[in-house]
Amino acid sequence: MLKAIWRELTYLKTHLWDLSMLTITPLLIIIIFSSMLMQGKPEHLPIAIIDQDQTQLSANITDYLTLNHSLYIQLHTNNQTDAEKALNQTNIWGYVIIPEGAEKRLVQGQDAQIAITYNQSFFSIGNTISSAMLQSTAEATIDFLKNNHFRNNIPYLDISTPHIKISPLFNPTLNYELFLEPFLIPALLHLIICCSISFSVGQEIKFKTIRQWLDHTSFSQAIFAKAIVHTTILFGWSLLWLFWLTVIRGWFIAGNIFLLLAALFLLYLSYALLITAMTLALKDLTRTFGMIAIYGGSSLSFAGVTLPLNNAPLFTQFWSNLIPYTPYVRLQTQQWVVGSPTQISIPPFLILILFCMIGYLLSLFCLKKISKQAEI
Repeated sequence: MLKAIWRELTYLKTHLWDLSMLTITPLLIIIIFSSMLMQGKPEHLPIAIIDQDQTQLSANITDYLTLNHSLYIQLHTNNQTDAEKALNQTNIWGYVIIPEGAEKRLVQGQDAQIAITYNQSFFSIGNTISSAMLQSTAEATIDFLKNNHFRNNIPYLDISTPHIKISPLFNPTLNYELFLEPFLIPALLHLIICCSISFSVGQEIKFKTIRQWLDHTSFSQAIFAKAIVHTTILFGWSLLWLFWLTVIRGWFIAGNIFLLLAALFLLYLSYALLITAMTLALKDLTRTFGMIAIYGGSSLSFAGVTLPLNNAPLFTQFWSNLIPYTPYVRLQTQQWVVGSPTQISIPPFLILILFCMIGYLLSLFCLKKISKQAEI
């Protein structure tokens, strides 16, 4: 086993491109994406106000929208065509239209016909500005009714509006660094290990060094030695990234950190073993990298992180259960953010072990088959 590990380390030392894939590339990924998400969430997103009413109500709405840190009023007009043109050019992300007679209708108990339009093709930005515009508009309307209309008409009536408490849990500030980065970095690093292990195994096939790979080593040791080397290097980079995110940036892990780290190691190991089997089975790096793009590249999308799997088509749910990243995401959410009891995360942890076993058995079968062909 140690001889096989040393052979793989020697291979990486003499093949600088392979070594850079496991050293420089992960470092660049961590630096780039950590820098991108350090701001937390987008702020001062440009919007427009179409004020056709020119009343105290529209002035109130403008003030509340101005005070919202998520928004920036880039265009203030009474012409809807100007706002729609700016929206189509993506100079703004949405607009609030206050039609003529809005205040009059509101105080008469009718629909003020205030409308909010936003660009939903950019999903995260669309959700951010829609929530911010809706909240500010509603607060401005309530403030106008309470402090302007009712007070002027019924001065001795102390009217109070109902208070509804909303408590977002685990990420109340909707911070992208806490939400997206813990999913994004492992998703990118597991693609790195897929590519690196595939290229390493593919070189053994290309240069017909299978017998040297197995020299004085069992099939199991040869498979695990190669997978362990690549997994350990990527896991080391993950520890550095976790140190940055938890110690430097201050995002504490609410649950069992040792269970989380073990699951992260198994995530990389499972992909290393599965891609080893895939490379040995296909015997063609071009086709293997194509399969990696489909199998590994779809992990973030099909794990229920960015796109919900509720009521998803049967194939989508089936594919989601075929990738190791799905149980890892479930475990990471439970142990990092929610702080669930350890026993809650045992099932996804066991599923990761199952993926490792499947990858190992498939790799063992394919390697024995190739070894027999090499002997012939």
